[in-house]
Amino acid sequence: MAIDLLNHKLDRAFDHIDASGNGVVEREDLLGLGARILVGFGESPTSVTGASLVESFDRIWSTLSETLERDGDSGIARPDFRRGMTAAFVEGDRYDAVFRPATVAVAELCDGDDDGQIGPGEFRTMLCAFGVAYDDVDEAFDRLDRAGRGALTVEELVVAAADYYRGDDPNAAGNWLFGPL
Repeated sequence: MAIDLLNHKLDRAFDHIDASGNGVVEREDLLGLGARILVGFGESPTSVTGASLVESFDRIWSTLSETLERDGDSGIARPDFRRGMTAAFVEGDRYDAVFRPATVAVAELCDGDDDGQIGPGEFRTMLCAFGVAYDDVDEAFDRLDRAGRGALTVEELVVAAADYYRGDDPNAAGNWLFGPL
């Protein structure tokens, strides 16, 4: 794994979660990201879809805390976030069991009409919840839509997330998941 590329991507993920910018992420920050996604799509956290997303984000937090040998109430600074994400999800065996379900939950939420397709507007809603600059969204969508269909499948978005969080190819389309690196 190209360490600089991985660290850059994990730093961006940290910044998505650390909405307050205080340099520490806490469980509430990660659940807050989930809430921003749910609000963007008008989904209740108590619906089946909403509860799945909240539960999957909570499992990510629990896994990070366990990996770092902390209680779930402790905040995580950037260097520890990198270390925990790498140990649990990049090099460790927890991606498929814990992180992938969260990406599936987000992707399925983006597919509001259940047709298996995520259009540019739905993609924009998701990225706005992550705090991605408005001007970067169209290019990110175009880079991920390699077939030029004007839509992404749910599976393509899930694969892009795996490329982003686990991939070491600097030219992988998934690196564009949240705009230019």
